[in-house]
Amino acid sequence: MSEAVRRLEARLGVRLLNRTTRSVAPTEAGARLLERLTPALSEVEAALDVVNGFRDRPAGTLRLNVPVSAARLVLPGIVPPFLAAYPDIRLEVVAEDGFVDVLAAGCDAGIRYDERLEQDMIAIPIGPREQRFATAASPAYLDRCGRPAHPRELLKHACIGGRFASGTMTAWEFERDGEIVRVDPSGPLIVRVGAATDLAVDAAIAGTGIITLFEDWLRPHLDSGALEPVLTSWWQPFSGPFLYYPGRRYLPAPLRAFVDFVGQHRVRS
Repeated sequence: MSEAVRRLEARLGVRLLNRTTRSVAPTEAGARLLERLTPALSEVEAALDVVNGFRDRPAGTLRLNVPVSAARLVLPGIVPPFLAAYPDIRLEVVAEDGFVDVLAAGCDAGIRYDERLEQDMIAIPIGPREQRFATAASPAYLDRCGRPAHPRELLKHACIGGRFASGTMTAWEFERDGEIVRVDPSGPLIVRVGAATDLAVDAAIAGTGIITLFEDWLRPHLDSGALEPVLTSWWQPFSGPFLYYPGRRYLPAPLRAFVDFVGQHRVRS
């Protein structure tokens, strides 16, 4: 590779890389050349990947960027059967909850909810089409502090809050009969959304305070009795997540296989 670059530099009469004993970095000319060549190289890669579609079984690596909630609640029902159906595909999943440019992050596709989808992307439904936020606390906490009958009563309770990577605190929103109530919770514990959500759940089970989270995430603890639901008539539904990806003419074979599989899985579900 180094010799090929040297030959190109000799042909152009311009240095493309600055080399030291410890590092190699592009010169300004090299960076400009790479910038102009990147779209063409992407087209070449896409054209070569078309051949992959003629294989008996698509092969290659598929990289997905997903929120932690999707990694926990959506992908477990999809990934194992997908990998069993396509054993020559390797799947890499990056779980993070911030706004992400999937292409800049080196990923082929992402999963997000509709209000956080990137523009100019193709989006298809994946996972449940309706979800709810559930509010709950341990029976011991509710016996000690009382059971709220209205969302505004949460202002008198210890609430376990969440903070996004951007620094924004999560607000709790409730809805019943067309009435929407928004509550800014306060309490003794704040966790990073996604990364430390399990800590928040464990703290709620231990009696630290009231938690609001995806119903599916809390469901095992609600069913076991470790957590008791509160304000159930106010639990707000919201639309499920979407798989989104760039609107290229030719999709990489692993991504095309995953898109088709998600569509078939949705029909069977």
